Amino acid sequence: MLMSKKFFFVIITGIVFVMLLAGYVFVAPYVITAPVIKIYPYQAQTLLNSSGYVVAQRKASLSSKATGRLEWLGVVEGSRVKKGDLIALIESDDLKARLLFDESKVVLAKAEFDEAKRFFERTKKLLAKNYVSEASYDESFARMAKAKASLRASEAALEISKADLAQSEIRAPFEAVVLTKNADVGDNITPFSAAADTKGAVVTIADMRTLEVEVDVSESNVSKIVVGQDVVVRLDAFDNEIFFGRVVRMVPTIDRSKATRMIKVGFLKMDDRILPDMSAKVAFLEGRLNPTSTRPRLTISKEALLQVNGKFYFFVHRDGILSRREISNLQFLGSDLLAVENVQVNDQIVINPTTKMRDGMSVKVRND
Repeated sequence: MLMSKKFFFVIITGIVFVMLLAGYVFVAPYVITAPVIKIYPYQAQTLLNSSGYVVAQRKASLSSKATGRLEWLGVVEGSRVKKGDLIALIESDDLKARLLFDESKVVLAKAEFDEAKRFFERTKKLLAKNYVSEASYDESFARMAKAKASLRASEAALEISKADLAQSEIRAPFEAVVLTKNADVGDNITPFSAAADTKGAVVTIADMRTLEVEVDVSESNVSKIVVGQDVVVRLDAFDNEIFFGRVVRMVPTIDRSKATRMIKVGFLKMDDRILPDMSAKVAFLEGRLNPTSTRPRLTISKEALLQVNGKFYFFVHRDGILSRREISNLQFLGSDLLAVENVQVNDQIVINPTTKMRDGMSVKVRND
């Protein structure tokens, strides 16, 4: 008798399970789902995306007009220099000797000019008393003029020697950061590096305040871009950060080989981590930049929205069960996305929900 009761209970339980399973298979409605995605608000304003590189607009390879051996180098990669700072010295013993020689020539020429001038003044006084002839006066005047010209020539030669010596000093032409060091102490430096085993540039520097992103935009999309347009820059070196900027220049020519126009984008706020030649992706925006664009938002498709009695809901699908969530404040990002809270990235949201759906309802996902 006890065995028959147990057997009867097992049969009833099995029937109930089969009925529930059949009810799920044949009664549970099908739904279509889409994931929750995370976007930045600026993405809803994006007109065009393009890629390019960070480029310093003020950049220089420093060398010397003088030819000689590099005697001293005062910077390394990453050094910061100000305008006029001494960076390197080329050997200049011969130039210093020539400078001393030209300085002595100026002293000698000045002494000769002073003597000729005094002699001319005496001759002038004597001529007034008819103690000397006019020929002697003319001779003294010519002697003074010759001495004066010789003095000027010596002073000019001295200035040339000073300029030559100055060419042995390599100084920073503007405030910058040293990017590369191309020569070491002992290397031979030539202006155009034409000789064997010589170096042209000693260092390469760049003004980091002039960093801009240069991108090539197709001719067909140039009409979407104007100077002053807001942009968002993403650098490959910083995956989770964005930088804001504006279009500062549009190069007035087309690259015939690529059918593109170069657009230069400036940063609104510089960051010391941004370096020349970094890869960048630029989003050109429609309208002014939204101040909240720095914070990513979780969004769902507007087709997941359900309105019931003046309230708005959406359904989250998890393990075959629906969970209804209310939206207290509608915030659309663009024309297709809706900002939501209390969800996670990749949560599955029901598309085109109906008023027949309820919280806790069992459903199946249509995979086609």
